[in-house]
Amino acid sequence: MEGMAFFGRHGVFPAERELGARFSVDVVLEGDLRPPGESDRLEDTIDYSLAYDLVREVVEGEPCHLLEAVAERIAHRLLRLSKVERATVRVHKKPPLPGEFRSVAVEISRP
Repeated sequence: MEGMAFFGRHGVFPAERELGARFSVDVVLEGDLRPPGESDRLEDTIDYSLAYDLVREVVEGEPCHLLEAVAERIAHRLLRLSKVERATVRVHKKPPLPGEFRSVAVEISRP
């Protein structure tokens, strides 16, 4: 799941929490895909629409100071989904720093 974009209020500085910013999230979910590959049935695979909703709830929800905490919250929620055995989460945001940046990002992978 690549390039999901949401508005959130995460950051250390008061202005980041007051004004908010756009966050981009990429997620890789791992699990045994043999059953859905053989059955071709939606109920045998990971529910990507539910995964999207969980990511949105975290990013648009309670603010965190650090991107690391946002990524951990997302991974923790995704690992509760049926058939998910591992989640890799990358969270991007444009930093309120001087200089030329497209974004800063944190990536974590959790079993």
